[in-house]
Amino acid sequence: MSAQNFAVNQRMKNLIARNRELALGKKRELLAPNPEFLIYHWSGECEAFAPASGELAPPKEQVISFGDHNCRVETGKPYPYADQMPSKTGKFEYSEYNWAVDYAYFLDHSPVVIHPDELIVGEMNWQLEEARLYKYPEECQRLGFEARKVGAGGFSLAHTCPDLGIGITLGWSGILEKIRKNRAKFESYGNQKSAEYLAASDLVVSAIIRYIDRYAKEAEKRGKAEVDREQKLLYERIADNCKALAVGPPQTFEQGIQWINFFFVVERMNGHGNGYGRFDQFMYALYEKGIMDGSLTRETAHELIAEQYLKYGASYFSFGGRNEKLEDATNELSWVALEAYDMLGGYNHLGVMWHEDMDPAYFQYACEVVARHGAGTPTLVNYDVLRASELYSGFSEEDAWNVCYSGCQWYCSVGKEYQDQDVNCIVLIQPMQRAMKNCVQKNLTTFEKFWEEYDKEVHVSADALVALKNSQYLWQHKVWPEMITSTCMHGPIEKGKDVTDIGAVNNNYTSVNILGVPNVIDSIYAMKKLIFEDKMYTMEELLDALERDWEGQEVMRQRFLNVDKFGNDLDDVDRMAVKVSEHIREVLESKRNIKGFFFRPSLFQFMGHTYAGPFMGATPDGRHKDEFLAHGMNPMPGRNQNGISATANSLCKIDLRHFQGGSLQIELTPIVTQTLGDTARFINHFSRVFFQKHGVQINLNIVDLKELKKAMDDPENPKYQDIVVKVTGYSAHFVAMDRKLQEEFVSRVNYVEG
Repeated sequence: MSAQNFAVNQRMKNLIARNRELALGKKRELLAPNPEFLIYHWSGECEAFAPASGELAPPKEQVISFGDHNCRVETGKPYPYADQMPSKTGKFEYSEYNWAVDYAYFLDHSPVVIHPDELIVGEMNWQLEEARLYKYPEECQRLGFEARKVGAGGFSLAHTCPDLGIGITLGWSGILEKIRKNRAKFESYGNQKSAEYLAASDLVVSAIIRYIDRYAKEAEKRGKAEVDREQKLLYERIADNCKALAVGPPQTFEQGIQWINFFFVVERMNGHGNGYGRFDQFMYALYEKGIMDGSLTRETAHELIAEQYLKYGASYFSFGGRNEKLEDATNELSWVALEAYDMLGGYNHLGVMWHEDMDPAYFQYACEVVARHGAGTPTLVNYDVLRASELYSGFSEEDAWNVCYSGCQWYCSVGKEYQDQDVNCIVLIQPMQRAMKNCVQKNLTTFEKFWEEYDKEVHVSADALVALKNSQYLWQHKVWPEMITSTCMHGPIEKGKDVTDIGAVNNNYTSVNILGVPNVIDSIYAMKKLIFEDKMYTMEELLDALERDWEGQEVMRQRFLNVDKFGNDLDDVDRMAVKVSEHIREVLESKRNIKGFFFRPSLFQFMGHTYAGPFMGATPDGRHKDEFLAHGMNPMPGRNQNGISATANSLCKIDLRHFQGGSLQIELTPIVTQTLGDTARFINHFSRVFFQKHGVQINLNIVDLKELKKAMDDPENPKYQDIVVKVTGYSAHFVAMDRKLQEEFVSRVNYVEG
């Protein structure tokens, strides 16, 4: 099916234009306070930093912009009632109830925003971090600084996958009833702690219901005053939908979409980073009901879903995968939801979960959409590897089947897992560097002895991370509970515990991003060959050269640079890749968090590779200190010279079922003589072979990097303004990204098919 089959009416064109204006006008930026935050997922500022606004950060011009990446709409003004927040006028406490009082006040004093042409409403202009202090006690801060010294860091906020099917089934009124029923139960048991938590949850959900009711009243008022017939009808539909959602669960597909958007808004006011599950599964009953009773058409469903995508593209919905019987779960809504993106193209975060038994026509269509829009959407994910990874880690069959692609490279058991994924990190280069220095100090001359030192130092970094995370976990549910997320998880309300608290959900494995893995692989392999086997150089000579960034040692650098490198399907160096990656897995699996679960490695890191170079210095793989590190588990640009298939083969020699992410990033060169069908067929064939070898994820842009280099210096040129790319695991308009991020992106390999 081709894009021109989907009609876009004038209302949708107006909404598309507004969305584009927000993105290019830097009204939807996601920010970081400094490079250290991106490298370590922690810095001195990060626990008092609002990632959507940069509040409490250095001056705005000093922060780092990822580009358009969330649903917050910048007004240019601070939250007007911050000084009147209950915690600022009364006693500030680290407590769930104190937090809930603040959140309820914040939501009650957040504006109702309805724009012309909208049918799906709800928008936020501020996040709670801009009004309430998000900062852990001093002990956590101290452990954060100590961890960073040895190459580790992290903080805890969101990055799980709630089960929106709970909310679609119960509605906010049903959730409130559930909270009150369980609160009464705990009170009868004399369990005051759980009863108090649910009293706090009552405050939050009651505020959400008031918020939705305010939208109903505002739309009704506007409808009465509106003279334009079409706009008047929109206001009336908005009012009717919001009235219904204030008192019960959604009864129609349209109301279901509206419920989802309200959930996004009220949850993202509290924190950034969750995925939102298997849309084609939890929304299918409402879709089928509408189709069967004639109240919904496929075309109307396209429009409703597309509007939701425009409201908030970072929804990380998934389609496909398997059902509870492990049969193909693809249904008509899987098609409709992907067709809705095909109407729009551009910025979005959607995943198609492939498996061997998937409807081949649907997967072919997914590949066509990737080929047509070239923006890395949908992400192609291997459902069977996701499920196998959960089972390997210790999930039950009951929890593992409902796994879902949920973020940049990560996945969750829907509603049954809290892992604070994507916000914890070990920088693997640092323990390697300490091991090198230990070799000199101890006069060690064999690779086996070096590896013993490396093993010891990786444990040092991991132990520092464990200490930091366990300290945070003791405080997290008091410092920054996630009560809205908790309403759509299996366990928190029933147990009277926040999802962030110990024992609230079945699975609490801590996920850890690993930065610099390919650099460590290439470095250790080069040292093994040139220092320990060939005896061409000593470790002391190497350290001296690295300290001087190879100055005066270009011949030496070239030798280290030209040793075989990961990503070329060469068994010797790829065996080192397996050794290094399996080692970090074993180290982390030997550690336990205070929730009783081990740490899981993800062979990925969000954006630290772009900024870490000068902090790490030159490395034994031949890299200069100012060069970028490798992105995720992808080879260093320019080192994989045997083609895209060789790169994929190298990655697949690692058993990715034992990890928690390890995506393959591809920037494919567009070829003007090539047909769309040829490109889609190539993507289909390549991804199937990759997945059959247990590859886990493909992010595939179709882009001319030479053109993007021109865009960097001519960002106002209309030719470049609508180019959207999948950067690592997130999407953004290229011209809206920080210059450094742009430079890293254009340095990548522009693969050619085959």
